Amino acid sequence: MPSVMGLLEERERVARQRVEALQAELSEAEAVWERVVIARETVAEVLAEPRASEEAPPAVVTGERPMWVAGAVPGSVVPRWQEGLVASVLAPDYQRLVEVLAEEGGEAMDCRQLAAALGLEVVAAKVEGVRSKAKRLAARGWLAEERPGMFSVVAGRVGGS
Repeated sequence: MPSVMGLLEERERVARQRVEALQAELSEAEAVWERVVIARETVAEVLAEPRASEEAPPAVVTGERPMWVAGAVPGSVVPRWQEGLVASVLAPDYQRLVEVLAEEGGEAMDCRQLAAALGLEVVAAKVEGVRSKAKRLAARGWLAEERPGMFSVVAGRVGGS
């Protein structure tokens, strides 16, 4: 007849094996999820960029409402910043990111801080999504990347959002 301790040790071994198997399955699922998020964002970025043969025209402000200049490319998520542009020409996710940085009064934030400030869960997939958007905004002149991964709003580029 097996001992009580032997029975408990066997149950513990079985439970530990199940936990390890579930953890491995969870890691695989998270990796797939992150790849899908990155792929979706990459496709959105590629589709938003103008073709090499056509330069995306800027938005200009007329009165209170920003308007696209003739020949604009609809669906361009992040136009290059230039004098007269306001943050309201950006897609809502990008507007919110710029607003959060503007509320910090010029303080640089990293992508984890930005994700938390945006009310997102601070997990790799969400942080990478924020990083992708912040990098795109910085590349197009809306944000400054003072040090790698540290973003702040460029003075004078947020008014009228």
